[in-house]
Amino acid sequence: MARRARMDAYPARLRRSARRVKVGLRKSGVDYFRGDGSDWIALVGLLLTVPAITLLTVATPVWAAPAALVLPIVAGGLLLRPASLLALYAAAAGALIVESAVLGPYPQGAARVTPGTVLVVAACGLFGLLIAQFRARVGVPWRRGGTMLFDLRERIRVQSALPRLPKGWHHEMALRPAGGQSFSGDFVVAARTHGGRTLEVVLTDVSGKGMDAGSRALLLSGAFGGLLGSLPPHGFLPAANGYLLRQDWDEGFATSIHLVLDLESGDYELLSAGHLPALQLHAGSGRWEEKSGEGPLLGVYDGADFHPVKGSLRPGDVLMLFTDGLVEAADRDIAEGIDRLTGEADRFVASGFQGAAWHLIEACAKDVNDDRALLLLTREA
Repeated sequence: MARRARMDAYPARLRRSARRVKVGLRKSGVDYFRGDGSDWIALVGLLLTVPAITLLTVATPVWAAPAALVLPIVAGGLLLRPASLLALYAAAAGALIVESAVLGPYPQGAARVTPGTVLVVAACGLFGLLIAQFRARVGVPWRRGGTMLFDLRERIRVQSALPRLPKGWHHEMALRPAGGQSFSGDFVVAARTHGGRTLEVVLTDVSGKGMDAGSRALLLSGAFGGLLGSLPPHGFLPAANGYLLRQDWDEGFATSIHLVLDLESGDYELLSAGHLPALQLHAGSGRWEEKSGEGPLLGVYDGADFHPVKGSLRPGDVLMLFTDGLVEAADRDIAEGIDRLTGEADRFVASGFQGAAWHLIEACAKDVNDDRALLLLTREA
């Protein structure tokens, strides 16, 4: 019985050992692809491909050319740290020496190790080393780079989400970055304050466009989101201006428009920091009116004053906030662009502006190489 117990215990120990190895490999792989672990797994895998490619090249040099060694080198530039990459390069250099010795001098036939092959492999190795050093300096492995950018984009999108409004109000927003990119210098922050009675919305256009302005827009959207609702409405733009001045950016200005709307009465105030005027459609007359406060750009000088303009949204009225990319272009001035925008917007009066924001960008500024943002706020009739 003791012998049988020992025999039964051996497979159990073997299974436990196999399970520990499996868990260890899985943990190492997860840590590696998160950017937290060692790159030894990738290094071992790539080192094993070098002799495999060498054997294949020696066996069939016509189908597996000596230049095939660039494959693990390119992969190493994306996967490995600079120190590990040097070990891979040493193995590739040794493989080239072996292939040259086995296949013979290149003047004696095709599919040999030529000086051009050596130059191609060396050039790929140099580029791979530069990429690895850049990743090491930044501190973000390529495996996390795409995830990180996606997360940043989603944070901007979430911060730009408008809060749910009470019955009788409709809002929608459309934002299109320049050049079809994922990051924009235009952003919106919004919050309901005073127990949900007041809607505060800030539309900001950061200097620059696309990816160049995306990082500044992310920083400012987080800061503006923290300021909004924490300060009285008239204190927001001065605080935002002071924050922007403290950043001391080379290209550190922005335009912004701040809407403070009473959701019960429909009365509102607009405060502007060098931004384009808002447009209000009066349902009774069917005419558009420009509404804009007075104030300088954010980030230009300290102690700036921002003077509001007041208005009221009656049932059926519409308020549009937008950035200059929607109405400004090289072949037309802003006034002409605003006329075109209002003309296109009149087509959506009958439908109550449902789904109108995106269509207005498509109609007015589809091919404009600038960030475009449009916010529609409608008080239903």
